[in-house]
Amino acid sequence: MKPVGVLDDTDRAALRERFAERARFDEPLAPVTWWKIGGPADALIDVHTTDELAFVLRRVFKRRLPMFVLGSGSNLLVGDGGIRGIVLRLEGDFTTLDVRAEPDAIVAEAGGSASLAALCAKVATLGGEGVDGLAGIPATVGGSIRMNAGTDREIGEFAREVVVQTPAKPDPHPIDVAWHYRYTTIPRDAIVARTTLCFERGDPAAVRERLQSRLVRRKATQPVAIPNSGSCFRNPEGDHAGRLIEAAGAKGWREGGAEVSPLHANFIVNTGGASARDVATLLARVRRAVEEQFGVDLQLEVHLVGEFTATEVML
Repeated sequence: MKPVGVLDDTDRAALRERFAERARFDEPLAPVTWWKIGGPADALIDVHTTDELAFVLRRVFKRRLPMFVLGSGSNLLVGDGGIRGIVLRLEGDFTTLDVRAEPDAIVAEAGGSASLAALCAKVATLGGEGVDGLAGIPATVGGSIRMNAGTDREIGEFAREVVVQTPAKPDPHPIDVAWHYRYTTIPRDAIVARTTLCFERGDPAAVRERLQSRLVRRKATQPVAIPNSGSCFRNPEGDHAGRLIEAAGAKGWREGGAEVSPLHANFIVNTGGASARDVATLLARVRRAVEEQFGVDLQLEVHLVGEFTATEVML
């Protein structure tokens, strides 16, 4: 059954008039997600400037429309029924990245959709200490800020300013953020327009070497060549989700086209034709197995969004 959209003809006409071919309707999302899974969006819009984003946000506020920012499409499972309302992709001005050396710090000013990998490379070239803790994470800077991404160092440690736009306050404005493990106090409806990060100055050659070492290790231990969405579960305190999942015997488990990676147990890969239902079912099986065997309730790191059809899976 085709999902029932929430946009009326007036909404579609207004979006089409403002964005022309950059507004696409009933658009499949699978091609733009890392898992290559996901049903259609009522509207998928590419916005290039803060003024364009403010235009959409005012309509969202006036019409009480649901809205979602896609980012890079990683760390995300889109339901087979797709996403109702407006899905935004930040491009143009939101992809800008300026990295410079100042007397006491390496400063990076990045748009919300700038590549985190590009930021890491540029900061490392100038010797920004700690940036290797962000290496290899498949995300935009804005998405990383929202979830406080990182490994032994988290991006919140380096953030000095976060500028957002919201439906109630659509023009860009700075906010205070509290940083926690894999989440922040950034409001759910706030879109990160840009941020400023500061890193202590170190030896560029040493920083580049550490960054490259991490990238090589990730490539050797993670299934980067097969569609996946990064780590599925957060590491519980004092342990690693991948170790627990492997110890539960879940490596290689399959559900339809989805498989718990034989290379890294905290990754679920799309071996071909996997549905969101396949992945969600496998996530639930893994979570249940770890809790039954070790008494640990794993928490999802991947975000489930949209409509999940024909499934009784509870996560």
